[in-house]
Amino acid sequence: MVDAKVSRAGDLSSMEKALLFWASFLSLAAASFGFVFRVMIPGQWASAYEISLAEVGGLTGAALWPIAVTMIIFSLLVDHIGYRVSMFFAFALQAISVVLTVMADDVNTLWYACFAAGLGHGVVEAVINPLCASIYRDEKSKWLNILHAAWPAGIVGGGVAYLLLVDPNGSWEDTRWIFWVMLLPVLIYGVLFMMCRRFPVDERVEANVSHGEMLKEFGGLGFGLAATFLIYELSGQVGWDLGDNKLYICMALGCLVGLVAAVALKSKGHWMFFVLCLVMIPLATAELGTDAWIKTLMEPIMGNEYASWAIVFSAFIMMVLRCIAGIPLKLMSPPALLLFSSAFSIIGLFALSETSGTMIFGAFVIYAIGQTFYWPTMLGLVSEQFPKGGAMTLNTVSAMGLLTVGIFGFPFLGAVQDHYSALAILEKEPLLVEQVEAKEKGVLKEPNFFGVSYQQIDKSKILGMEEMKGERRAALETALGETSQDALKVASLLPLLMALAFGGIWFYFRMIGGYRPVLLESK
Repeated sequence: MVDAKVSRAGDLSSMEKALLFWASFLSLAAASFGFVFRVMIPGQWASAYEISLAEVGGLTGAALWPIAVTMIIFSLLVDHIGYRVSMFFAFALQAISVVLTVMADDVNTLWYACFAAGLGHGVVEAVINPLCASIYRDEKSKWLNILHAAWPAGIVGGGVAYLLLVDPNGSWEDTRWIFWVMLLPVLIYGVLFMMCRRFPVDERVEANVSHGEMLKEFGGLGFGLAATFLIYELSGQVGWDLGDNKLYICMALGCLVGLVAAVALKSKGHWMFFVLCLVMIPLATAELGTDAWIKTLMEPIMGNEYASWAIVFSAFIMMVLRCIAGIPLKLMSPPALLLFSSAFSIIGLFALSETSGTMIFGAFVIYAIGQTFYWPTMLGLVSEQFPKGGAMTLNTVSAMGLLTVGIFGFPFLGAVQDHYSALAILEKEPLLVEQVEAKEKGVLKEPNFFGVSYQQIDKSKILGMEEMKGERRAALETALGETSQDALKVASLLPLLMALAFGGIWFYFRMIGGYRPVLLESK
């Protein structure tokens, strides 16, 4: 294999740029294939390996949390290692994950398969985002949107393959072969990267912006925020028990890291980058977290067997719209497009919480449009405003979303769901709750979510009572089913927070004469 030459992005031909882009596209699509397959099979893993659903969650989590950690760490290394070597490292990890998953005969092997998938996905994201921004630096937001159409494209391709080729009631032994399908895009992008003879250097490197200047762009604020969430996530993975005050301990440690970084770098970092990282908390929850409710809402219309097609339909809408993101970006700036997306998300989620029957389809389309442009346009905004930050700023903002959706997003939506379920039970069966609580203390609880208390009832204990039969049980189950819509109504507050932030950023650019990308001059 001939070593690839490192070139300026402007020296690459259109064909070379296209080859690099589509190889990058397929690498992200491959990660998406694995993701959708793992989403579809939790019950089969539980049965095959005789483990609980909580343990299955640990396996799927092993394919998620390494993504963010690897993205941040690899962002410091990718300019030294190079894009070519990095992508073959990702190729090896993704191929290993497929083989281990198909061949796994115990839970430990399956965990390593998921872990390899997470590492590979993290390297892919750490490389393809700055690579795309470098080769299409005059239209970063447009091409990053098209690049990230690969994620919903993988969900569509993988979802259709699974739903058409796999028996949903089959065993893991009958199903595991489907992961070989993921190997197809992995092999294709590996061949495409082998065909690439010239790779561009990052825009920051081409402009001779030093590593120190890159870190200054990140600053104490960026280091403090990243350290807070990294410590929170990794402490849980290594079994470091920080007690009930875990978040506050991690915040204190993060502040210490941020202070040291600010003093050492003589830079606090840019306020807008810090705000965008914070906005990724509700953004990731609105985009990734609320999907958990969509399947439940579509079941009354499509039936349980075909409800998974709702996620495929949503991904198809997202894929198409991201591919034509250049059209709205000609009419509005990235902050304006993000504000537009927030408005659609608010309307879509609120409509999903209020409508029923076939009207849910209309609300569902609005919801899908709303979440389409979030992630890639955020990447475009960061790459256009902080090019000196290179891969570090570009990938960290994405990593913040991936980290915080597990720390705040899913627990928040879970707490909301638990609260409304408890209210429904108390409204329908108050005397039965008192009866069960008298026999067995702890059925009715008042836990708190980061200081905010909410009600929680063990539904299985109530539904398991001898009295819960026939119409009485059916009425309660119907009431519990409707609580998903109540949760979505609360979830609509998340894009409202985002709208305020994006509206403020849009107004800031209006005050300084309009939105303009920051350009670096090559030296």
